[in-house]
Amino acid sequence: MDLTTPALLFPALSLLLLAYTNRFLALASLIRTLHQEYSTDRARIVIGQIRNLQRRISLIKVMQIFGVLSLLLCVVTMFLLFFGLEIIGDIVFALSLISMIISLVFSLSELFMSVTALNLQLSDLQGTIREE
Repeated sequence: MDLTTPALLFPALSLLLLAYTNRFLALASLIRTLHQEYSTDRARIVIGQIRNLQRRISLIKVMQIFGVLSLLLCVVTMFLLFFGLEIIGDIVFALSLISMIISLVFSLSELFMSVTALNLQLSDLQGTIREE
């Protein structure tokens, strides 16, 4: 393996971390909105959404940790390959790929939780539509 192999992951990892950050910012905005809503109306649906958001924030934190770890290990790999330590570089690169896989698995889990939250919101809306 040469230096270009781990370098190929840089654009993908950068975009992945940007997507994770965007998800985090969107959730932060939603949490602030729900906090205001909860202070005026302590509806059951708001409490369910808050619990869901707490779990999703935790997942995003783990996603970001493993994404950053993957990028860091990629840089270490390039450093090791630059100094001719190929076997160690191969091992560190494998760890980088494993970290990326873990990050993506947590991302998938967060995606499913996001769909659950949307379904919760829709169930409340469907109850309102039936009443009309």
